[in-house]
Amino acid sequence: MDEESSKEEHYASSSLDSHKVKCWGCGLNLLLESFSPIFKCGWCGAITDQSRALRKPDSACFSRWRCLRDRLFVTLLLCFMLFVICAGVWAIYPIIFSISMFYGVFHCLLTAILSILTITYFCMASFFPPGSPPNITWGSYPVVGKDGLDNYTFCAYCSKPKPPRAHHCRSCRMCVLDMDHHCPFQIGNCVGSANHWYFIMFLISVIISCTYVFMMTLYAGFHVWPPLVLRKLTISSSGPRIAASILKEIVAALASSALLLSARGLVLMYLAFASVSVEIGIVALLWQQLHWIYEGNTYINQITSHNSARRQGGCQNLFRFFGCPHSVLRVFLGSGNSGKLQDISSSKLL
Repeated sequence: MDEESSKEEHYASSSLDSHKVKCWGCGLNLLLESFSPIFKCGWCGAITDQSRALRKPDSACFSRWRCLRDRLFVTLLLCFMLFVICAGVWAIYPIIFSISMFYGVFHCLLTAILSILTITYFCMASFFPPGSPPNITWGSYPVVGKDGLDNYTFCAYCSKPKPPRAHHCRSCRMCVLDMDHHCPFQIGNCVGSANHWYFIMFLISVIISCTYVFMMTLYAGFHVWPPLVLRKLTISSSGPRIAASILKEIVAALASSALLLSARGLVLMYLAFASVSVEIGIVALLWQQLHWIYEGNTYINQITSHNSARRQGGCQNLFRFFGCPHSVLRVFLGSGNSGKLQDISSSKLL
């Protein structure tokens, strides 16, 4: 009997030890009913994912290559913007000043304002930090208070706590609050809570500037383009064939006159095509960003509607203090995209 009881006690203790885990947030030993790789501490609220603890940090060569790639694209884009500004001034403004001094001065001021705004927002979005998580105390039970790390996870790359709605960027080598995406081909930086507003304003300023450049190149090209030489059309058919023959003749006349363009005319043609192509891509990106912001704002409204009346009253008083609408602060404080918000909601259910 003694041997059987000792065996039962041994099996019971071994089963308890197999489900005994330690919380990384407060250091308390937790006893789980069944083994689970993901669990949430009942004291500090930190979420432990044992499967992510096996990740290794990136090598130094990999991080340096990504940093060099980002800086290279930022330099190329900045040079392209300066080229468009200088080429537009050289090709367009002699024609504008030949019409009137007032028009010339007005368009010079307008160009200077658009150029300064675009480059300023670009530099702010590129070189401002995207938003790093605050440094908090963790790992010790007497120091970490009740729900002090609610829904926090542990970043295996940074080896420190990661707050909700934060993601680790392997290019920036840091966790970013409200990370939207890493943009290597435009700003060479992460789009997070600290620079999301600058990124949106940069996209808007680029769209306005490209529209202005396209309109001015069309106006200047109308004065620079050589006269079209149209042959006399012999009307031998009717219907769609006449329209097709007229269109062919116009295209042939444009192609033949394009061979006679000066250097100013060629620069104007390039600026027109470049502004249209860039504007199409930026409009698509801005639409995507606004769609994500709208989805994130809708999700936050659903979350706040289920909170207690005390917390809702505190948030409303905060927004009233800033004097801004509820939705405007959510947009400009960073709302993230819908996929990341769904990750947050799933983590709160653990």
